[in-house]
Amino acid sequence: MLKLSKKADYALIAVRHLAQKPLATACSAKEIARSYGIPTELLAKILQKLSKNGVLVSQHGTNGGYVLARHPREISAFEVIRAIEGPLFITSCVTDKRECGQMTSCTIREPLQRVNETLVKALSAVSMSSLSSDGPGLVQIDGGLL
Repeated sequence: MLKLSKKADYALIAVRHLAQKPLATACSAKEIARSYGIPTELLAKILQKLSKNGVLVSQHGTNGGYVLARHPREISAFEVIRAIEGPLFITSCVTDKRECGQMTSCTIREPLQRVNETLVKALSAVSMSSLSSDGPGLVQIDGGLL
């Protein structure tokens, strides 16, 4: 089963929280953590990683905290997940060019690579602004809705 880690879940929650605020409104890790019952120290590390990867900007000072680096419609769910998890792939042979023992008889490498590409495309099409709106946030991928 494909499943996001808690860190990726928390990252999406935090970025969605910031996407719902007026642009350039800073929120602290403590404020976001309290709002959702997330451990503050863990969220602080996640926010630092998001900042390091260009999703957020850290602001120092009295009214400091974190703000989105760009407009929420320019930040995808995939970008947030990748910042926390690293490259997304459903099986190592999709991205690992080394041969495995099954390479000559494998019948699923190419189909799984297409599945992986579809997942990346779907997550890339979901903007943080669509996750922060009250609408259904449906995304059309290859003729279907997600």
